[in-house]
Amino acid sequence: MKKFTRALFLVLFILLGLSGCGRKPTEDSWSTINQEKEITIGLDDTFVPMGFRDKEGKLTGFDIELAKAVFKEYGIKVNFQPIDWSMKEFELTNGTIDLIWNGYSKTPAREKKVQFTQPYMENAQVLITPKSSEIANFADMKGKILGAQNGSSGYDVFTKQPEVLKDYVKDQEAVLYDSFNEALIDLRSGRIDGLLMDRVYANYYLKQKNQLQDYHILTGEYASEDFAVGARKSDRTLVTKINQAFDQLEASGEFQKLSKRWFGENVTPK
Repeated sequence: MKKFTRALFLVLFILLGLSGCGRKPTEDSWSTINQEKEITIGLDDTFVPMGFRDKEGKLTGFDIELAKAVFKEYGIKVNFQPIDWSMKEFELTNGTIDLIWNGYSKTPAREKKVQFTQPYMENAQVLITPKSSEIANFADMKGKILGAQNGSSGYDVFTKQPEVLKDYVKDQEAVLYDSFNEALIDLRSGRIDGLLMDRVYANYYLKQKNQLQDYHILTGEYASEDFAVGARKSDRTLVTKINQAFDQLEASGEFQKLSKRWFGENVTPK
């Protein structure tokens, strides 16, 4: 009986220890982050040019550099944690990560789950189709196969505004992919006829691959989106600090330098 009691105590001790891992979702964690001088950001490490791995496997991208610049203002080291993008809000609430920062679009549905910083960039959802397919507008997707990323804002508007594209495509549904890289492979091979994706990703990827001339980048009636950083509802101070750093980086011209380096223009929405 004593052995059983000791074993039970050990199991409970381990479980309590595990439950203490990560941030507590009901507390403002800024004081802890500032004291530890570290913060963890969750991202999809295949999302060019926002956060992705270069040929050497090193994380790079506009959001990577911007996040480092923001927390350099406070002397805080940034740890980047690749996550399943469809589980991003769960990872945040669970305390595994402190922020969602990787071309994360601010939407009403997401605002119910997370607290957003001020927007730092504008984006839009576009339809990518091979020019050889003669699909030149959204209506031409009638009966065709569409691809989208699972958990993306593109798929979210696709389902909530069916009259724009969903009503046209085959089975009124999209083939879902974990990353745009996988979807683009299927688009090139003809397994899907069109891909709904972020304009910033499409422009950068096709330009880098020297394939802009091979594809249509089509705009429909989806409204433009704002990229912002997602935090837990309780992390009001953290959001305030990020917003202040955004303003400081813009005032110093550092934001504009990063923007022109990655996009060739100033993308700030201000």
